[in-house]
This record gives sequence, C-alpha cells and structure tokens, in this order.
Amino acid sequence: MANDETLRSLMFTLSYVLMKRRRDVTSADAQRRREVERRVAHRRYFQQRHKRMIMMMIAQTSRPVSGPPARPTRVWSSIESTDWWERVVMREFQPSDWLEKFRMTKETFFLLCGKLKPRLSRQDTRLRPALPLEKRVAVALWRLASNVEYRTISALFGVGRSTVCKCVRDVCHAIVLLLRPLYLRPPSEQELEDAARLFSTRWGFPHCVGAVGSLHVPIIAPSSNTNSYWNSRGWLSVVTQGAVNGLGQFWDVCAGFPGSTEHSAILQNSTLWARGCDGFLLHEPPLDFMGRPLGFLMLGDAGYPLKSWLLKSFPESSELTESQRVFNRRLERARGVVDEAFLRLRARWQCLLKRNDCRMDVVPTMILACCVLHNVCEVHGDEFIERWEEAVRTEESPQPADEVSPAADDRDGEEVRALFCQYFLQQETQQRTLGV
Repeated sequence: MANDETLRSLMFTLSYVLMKRRRDVTSADAQRRREVERRVAHRRYFQQRHKRMIMMMIAQTSRPVSGPPARPTRVWSSIESTDWWERVVMREFQPSDWLEKFRMTKETFFLLCGKLKPRLSRQDTRLRPALPLEKRVAVALWRLASNVEYRTISALFGVGRSTVCKCVRDVCHAIVLLLRPLYLRPPSEQELEDAARLFSTRWGFPHCVGAVGSLHVPIIAPSSNTNSYWNSRGWLSVVTQGAVNGLGQFWDVCAGFPGSTEHSAILQNSTLWARGCDGFLLHEPPLDFMGRPLGFLMLGDAGYPLKSWLLKSFPESSELTESQRVFNRRLERARGVVDEAFLRLRARWQCLLKRNDCRMDVVPTMILACCVLHNVCEVHGDEFIERWEEAVRTEESPQPADEVSPAADDRDGEEVRALFCQYFLQQETQQRTLGV
C-alpha cells in the first residue's frame, strides 16, 4: 500500500511539472511572436516614414526643365503645387494682385515680414524644412482678407489645414505683440495737439482729439455661455470698442466682449475710460474756450454717457432748440470719422465682416491684429479700393444700435455741451451774416 501511495504521488508531481513546462513553453512562444510582430510593424513604419521624407526632398528639389509656356496662365487656383508661392505669387503677381489678395502693397508686405521676424522665424529640422516666414505671413493675411475656409487656403498654398490654423494664430499674436506698441498706442501730448488742430480745421470741431465707437463682429455659436453673445439685432457677435484720430487711425481698441454687452459697460471697463477720468485729455496750461478753461475731448454716440471729456448728441426731438440742432449736425459730421474707419477696417479685412469660425480665444487677438494692420496700411499710404466697400454696405446683419439712459450723463458734460451749442450757433450766425 505504501508503495502505491508513493507511486501515485510521484505520478502527480511529474504530471504537474510537465503541464507547467508546457504552459511556460507556450507563453514564451506567444511572447516571441508578439515581439517579432512588433519589430516588423516598427520597421515598416520607419520604412514608410523614410519613403515620405525622400518624396518630400524630391518634390522640393525638383524644378521644371522645360522653357516658359507659350501662353502664361493666370488661373492660380488650378495650380496644385507646393511651390505655388514661389512660382506664382513671387514671380507673376502684379501690384494690383498684391493689393487685392493681401490688402497691402508688396513693399508693405515685406516691411511687415521684417518687423515680425523676431517672433516668427523658425529653424529647419532633420525631419522637415521650416515654412518660410513670408509664406506664413501670406497664409495669415489671405485668411484675414477673405475669411475663406482653411481647407481652401491649404490647397492653395500646399500646406496642411492645421498649418494654416497655426499660421493665422501665430501671425495674429506676433502682430499684436510686436506692432501694437508701434502702430496702435495712446497719443503723446504733441500728437493730441496735432489731432485737435486736425479736427478743428477738417471737421470744424475744436478741442476734439478723437471719436469712439463700437463694432459687432459676427461669430459662430460658442461652446459655452452662448446666450450672452446674442446682440439686440438677434445675431451672435463679439463687440469691439475703438477710438480713432482725425485721420481714421485707431489709437485705442478694446475687443472681445459678448454681443449683449452694453457699449457704456465696455467703455467703463476699458483703459480709455480710466485715462479720461484720470485727466489724460487735460491740457497744461488749460486752453480757453468761450471764456472757460477746457481740455481736450472726444465724441461718441448715444450708447455712451455724457462726460466733460466725452460729448454726444442731444436725443432727437421736435423740442430741440436751434443751437442744439446745430450742435447735433456738427457732432455727427465730426464723429463720422470713426464710422468710416470701421467701414474701411471691415472692407479691407473681411474676417470681421463675415461670420468668423475661429475659436473664441483667438477672435479678440484677430480683431486687434486687423486694427493694427489697418493702421499699418493707412500710415504707409496703401491704396484703399472703393469696390471693397460694396460687401460692407450690402451686409445682411446690420450693426446694432445702443442708447444709454440720460441719468448716466454728467452735469459737467452738460455744461461743456451747452458751451459748444453757443459756440456753433455764433458761427452759424456769422456765416449767415457774411453770406448776406
């Protein structure tokens, strides 16, 4: 009996050892197969990657060997080559083409590229060459000027859609960071005096150094807080406040507020309000006006409160006096410079005119960049084509109007406005007398 028990125990142990050995061998075989498959897939991936790199190098180094075509084509959209920028834009574009497609002259374009180089220059890598600086700026300007889809620009310039998106974002950030301090900044004391002389001689409104207004930019529905972006006209927008000088150039811009925000609330949360209340527009020594010391001031519409440094028209009514009507005419004539500036801004950069489908964190930067580029083109005298305004004048979404309660008006502002009523009435009377 004892021998039988010992034999069964040995048989059981031997069976267990054999089964364990078989499982170990099977597991090792499976592990070896997985390792072989992983190495094969890894090798195949690098072979395909190497093949793509070779194809890229061949595409970049290859150039047409035949002579120029008998009849050069102007159908740029039909050229599907990565060197479209070098062969078509740089060689065939005429001055009118640069102005139409990039909204600026070729000289201004390369001046812009030179100023943005410290922020946008990139180094080539072993995997791929860096996209040229000029091409990145051109991609962004094409988007800002036309507001066409990323995939259209991608096919045109021979770059990926993600590259187009990155170019637009990077160039807009670089413009705001590097060019805003140069082209969009508060005026100095001498510039305030020059602006006051310009408003007095061109628009007939003394002591005025600028006009302030608001612009609603159409957007797609944001992912959150959508209700706050519906404006009074019933469409989604973000609001931009801008102050311009007598030449229609922006010197203060506050962008990115939801469309339902009142214009007066935007003003009171802007640096322009802080500067105005802190005496930025005061003049030392004070200037004399109608026997009273008066500093510089700005003009606004009915959506802004009346202050000693910010004037607006009287509400339209049949009970207005003659002096009040004259004041309204003079103010609206002078304040029209900001409306004209916004019109030219949207006509030149139509990403602000058509519904913008960029992410909400990019839209304010894009608006600021367009305002800076507007000033760049105005300062350097780039031509503005009147035909561009047709799209603005026929837009389907008219700009919302805003009106603030008279209770927000300041008493000092009412006194200053009364002085201007008296001044303009005297001028009208003198002109009638001289006319007779």
